[in-house]
Amino acid sequence: MGEVFREVFRKKKGGFFMRPVQILTDSCSDLMKDLREQYGIDYARMNTVYNGEEKQASLDFEYYTPKQLYDIMRAGNRILTTQVPPVEFERIFTEYLEKGCNIVYIGCSTKQSSSVFTGEKVAKDLAAKYPGAEIYCVDSLNASIGEGMLAVRAAKYRNEGLSAKEIYEKVMGDRKKVNQFVTVHNLNALKRAGRVKGSAAFFGNLLGVKPILIADANGNQVPVKKVKGRQNSLNELVALLKEVYDDPEGEVYLTHADCDPEEVEAVCAMIKKELTCKNIHIGYIGPIIGASIGPSAIGIWGFGKEVTYTFEG
Repeated sequence: MGEVFREVFRKKKGGFFMRPVQILTDSCSDLMKDLREQYGIDYARMNTVYNGEEKQASLDFEYYTPKQLYDIMRAGNRILTTQVPPVEFERIFTEYLEKGCNIVYIGCSTKQSSSVFTGEKVAKDLAAKYPGAEIYCVDSLNASIGEGMLAVRAAKYRNEGLSAKEIYEKVMGDRKKVNQFVTVHNLNALKRAGRVKGSAAFFGNLLGVKPILIADANGNQVPVKKVKGRQNSLNELVALLKEVYDDPEGEVYLTHADCDPEEVEAVCAMIKKELTCKNIHIGYIGPIIGASIGPSAIGIWGFGKEVTYTFEG
């Protein structure tokens, strides 16, 4: 990461040396450790609350293994979550401002979290202390790895020598082309999170209904299809992504909430068969998104056609 910063710092824009750019995201991003390390991406921590105990929402599952986390929910318990606290933004922004960096923070959709608004406020408060430094906060219009893949794209722009402002402008366009398709194992977690009514969850579970969720053009998580049966829902995920997928880099991202490994492998096999992709990045849905979507949820993401659908309801 240091070598990348030094190389970018040596490049000139309009006769002036550029500040290095740090890309940040948050606990909603579900960004895999290998990609964070490869691209020098850091993240602001949200928190979870269970049995009155508050813990940081680690993307590396420092406090719960994925199985432990999702077994808590499988037992019918609810895990509460928080946005990124102001003190955490102050900590992480200050860390990189002290290193002379400009910052691009890519956060969870503002339809699902207030973290971007909090980040903007903290950035404004820090401006007087760090004159000339730039902090850009991006509403990703997404969550989970849909947010994380934008952070990776931003880091690639950084490595190409773009300034923080240029990265911000690029990502503001790219965010509209993140296509997400997610299905859940049952509707219990969505019911506990207030996303579906209790009666709808009961009859949906009874009938084996599996909704397909997307992030719409406004950043809302909304159902676009209801499919009967788990296997049919998995088939539908791949079919829907195939319709819109268009990424010259050939990247597909898959995250899941402690699904059976054989099931994950089967979805990957379908992706390889149906899509022209070079890499499938596989990881877990972390504690923040997992608390709302529940055990055994699975989703796939890719860059493609611009998302234009908006949910009316």
